[in-house]
Amino acid sequence: MSGLPKEFSAAAGGDFVLPFDIAKAGMRGRLVRLDLSSTRALSAHGLPEAAARVAGETLALSVLLGTALKLDGRLTVQTKSDGPLDLVLADYYGGDERGVRGFARHDSARLADLKDAKFSALVGKGSLAITIEPQRGGQTYQGIVGLSEDGIAASAETYFTQSEQLPTVLRLAAAPLYVAGEKQPRWRAAGIMLQMTPESAKPGAAPEDVQGNDDWRRLSLILKTVEDLELLDTDLAPETVLWRLFHEDEVRVQPQLGIAFRCDCAPERIATVLQSYAPAERATLADPDGIIRARCEFCGITHEIAPDSLS
Repeated sequence: MSGLPKEFSAAAGGDFVLPFDIAKAGMRGRLVRLDLSSTRALSAHGLPEAAARVAGETLALSVLLGTALKLDGRLTVQTKSDGPLDLVLADYYGGDERGVRGFARHDSARLADLKDAKFSALVGKGSLAITIEPQRGGQTYQGIVGLSEDGIAASAETYFTQSEQLPTVLRLAAAPLYVAGEKQPRWRAAGIMLQMTPESAKPGAAPEDVQGNDDWRRLSLILKTVEDLELLDTDLAPETVLWRLFHEDEVRVQPQLGIAFRCDCAPERIATVLQSYAPAERATLADPDGIIRARCEFCGITHEIAPDSLS
């Protein structure tokens, strides 16, 4: 697991998930706020601001979904599309060391030509895939839905409607924080999710039936009023955000869950892959000094593989 760069200092109120429930209404949710972890995840890519916002929101979504499942394993959120930002990927790792990492790919020339940096223009047409890989036992599961032109949150809501049949409403946000003396901005990402509990939701219920639930209609509309700044401000306690939204509904919070940047790349794994190559093929990958250098697209670390480690 990769460590954090020394230049990133801790900030209060960041890198956590706060589960909550509104028991009387039969609903549950969670609020995530990323600071050091999102900065570390996005610092390896040098993305334009509009693209980094999408990547940051995807990081927050992966944490919301992974912790909601209490997953011991990996959950991946990935978009593939035909726009200038054609690939965005975020991995959430559950278990004893909860963590997140991300990657995004873009066409600089096409992105520079955009007159409108809206989500629909950035990604074009494509799909959102959510893949769940348990660490022990269980089978890998993947659900795929079309990307909504309204953003990552709207796409995920469609996923829950179609794949999980569980009424869900989401708000996601990401923004740069410019600090004096630092060349690159820090990136914060955050999100909040509200769901009906399985006991309250009627399996197979039509959308109009769900919308007819007065509590669901009211609370989902209230959640949509939360501002990006409220989600992202590490000086604003998350309990305060929930109180502002749901103080009339006896919202209850559970203990926070910490989140860190995590990347599982390792030179040993790269060496294992390279050992399956013929010596002549490996020679074409090496630098003039004979060392094969492989850069991890997630954390930006370059691993050096010496020839004697492949024999």
